Amino acid sequence: MNQPTKLRIASALAALISIKSFIGPAQSAFVKHLIQSSEERDFFIDKILELQRIISTMPVTYQQDGLGDNAIVHLRYFTPRSYFLITEKDIGAEEDDPSDFQKQAYGYACVNGEHDMGYISLPEILAAGAEIDFHFTPSPIGRLAGTEIA
Repeated sequence: MNQPTKLRIASALAALISIKSFIGPAQSAFVKHLIQSSEERDFFIDKILELQRIISTMPVTYQQDGLGDNAIVHLRYFTPRSYFLITEKDIGAEEDDPSDFQKQAYGYACVNGEHDMGYISLPEILAAGAEIDFHFTPSPIGRLAGTEIA
């Protein structure tokens, strides 16, 4: 393995750790394995680095307030019977440990056919098996919420 590949792998593994609050342990472990030893290594390295960029730059609580259907969905999670469209990450509080304050996000949830906008517990949906969608492209929520393609 050449040096640039080793550096890309190290960068992706560091990025995976930095976004641990956004990816469940099973999905994270599988992605780590793929980054280290699969033919699809480059795809997963690029995807994790992209997710790190999206998460680090996405709006925090209230920054998209008042945008309505124009608020941008930055992340999508799914289970067989649910999906979650994340528009904002938790701003956290001063007393929070910066490496572990990400407990909730704001967005649109569709659970068993019931739809609602509000705060979404990331630990709760990840514990229920929700996975982050690696093929999702950030889009206005008005195009996605309440649709079958969301």
